[in-house]
Amino acid sequence: MGMPSGTELLLIFGIIVLLFGAKKIPDLAKGLGKGIKNFKQEMKEVDEVDVEAPKKVEKTEDVAVNQESSKTTTQA
Repeated sequence: MGMPSGTELLLIFGIIVLLFGAKKIPDLAKGLGKGIKNFKQEMKEVDEVDVEAPKKVEKTEDVAVNQESSKTTTQA
């Protein structure tokens, strides 16, 4: 099964026009374009955050010591 030929593409486009109407197709395309643009923008922001602040993995011993020290300071 390969790519659809020109006649098949015209038939598919005609069915889409019948289902959605000629006025709705530009609105659908505009909404799809905005969605893709927003998705790409959010992906860039996520990448920038990951690059700026790499995650630090603490050892479980360090976490236990930090929790004990915070308990002793609040009790005093």
